[in-house]
Amino acid sequence: ALQKLETAADTTGVTLYQANLRTYQLLRYGVPVQVSVGEPHETVHLVDWTDPASNDFALAEEVTLRGGYERRPDIVLYLNGIAVAVIELKRSSVEVADGVRQLITNQEEIFNKGFFSTVQLLLAASDSQGVRYGTTGTPEKFFVQWKDEDPDGVGAAPAAGALLDRPLAQLCNKERLLDLIRNFIIFDAGQKKVPRPHQYFAVKAAQERIAKREGGVIWHTQGSGKSILMVVLAKWVLEHDPEARVLVVTDRDELDKQIAGVMRNAGVIGDTSTSPRITSRREVVEKLGSDAPRLMCALIHKFDVSDLTGPPPPVRGRLYVFVDECHRTQGGDMNRQMKRWLEGAIFIGFTGTPLLRRDKPMTRDVFGTYIHTYKFHEGVADG
Repeated sequence: ALQKLETAADTTGVTLYQANLRTYQLLRYGVPVQVSVGEPHETVHLVDWTDPASNDFALAEEVTLRGGYERRPDIVLYLNGIAVAVIELKRSSVEVADGVRQLITNQEEIFNKGFFSTVQLLLAASDSQGVRYGTTGTPEKFFVQWKDEDPDGVGAAPAAGALLDRPLAQLCNKERLLDLIRNFIIFDAGQKKVPRPHQYFAVKAAQERIAKREGGVIWHTQGSGKSILMVVLAKWVLEHDPEARVLVVTDRDELDKQIAGVMRNAGVIGDTSTSPRITSRREVVEKLGSDAPRLMCALIHKFDVSDLTGPPPPVRGRLYVFVDECHRTQGGDMNRQMKRWLEGAIFIGFTGTPLLRRDKPMTRDVFGTYIHTYKFHEGVADG
């Protein structure tokens, strides 16, 4: 198992993205090992994802990274002896951006590229500017701030450690660190991604709602990454519910193509040679009544509204329906037919602009109460 891990982590002749993807697959799903010839393969798990206390967590200060030029990051976090996070801490008088750039240059070929093949989180922080984080390959402008999630109240003076100690402890909490690595790392067509805070907390809120067999609305400002949020949530649902099937509904062809592409790139689709897109009304009926595929993408217009009273088609599995831009598809015959055909499904609406008028159904009247909100002014404040 260790030989396979070392081979996967070797960056010779490959990009850091490729090596990181290989090692992530072994961390995430275990290492297939054949003990002897003719025997079946066994899976050696490098991490116990379900019981954090069963793992060995360690910190090391100023680890010397070998390479063309040696570097010494301030702190390295180890999980069962495997480096999974690197932290650069800066004095109050130094820009956190300097720490971000240091993390980025350390990944270059002439510095310490090979060390980062197992690393999942990169953090730069100071007690004056807070904590910013990303992952391997993240450009500087996409390192985002992790804020204190338990502030002392509106208008209150920040408590000691509110910018550095508490956010750092929250982000690197053992359970959360494992959760972030296990359920939120996305490899998307050459770019590795981690969620921004509002995406992380939206998924956690949705998980709680789903556990109660309830849906609702995720209201996130436009441009805040709803597609990635859908991908993370879909992966979690399909993995944790063996009976689950996910249907993503949009109202524009380009949105349908975009979401299907992101789902494929991120590995949500098991067979990447086939498309999850439903292309006809007949295909909607056929796929709903089949056991596969488990992930489907369809335009709202694919629901046949010629008969609004006849018996609905059979549906196999436990259906979770994600409706993108749900403020535009909350009324009319297509919505009524969708709800009628998919009775018993859990509906989660995603929107940046929910319809708040009373002369026609409001978004939450159709999908339920708000699961999580991230409004325009919050997006502006976060840059």
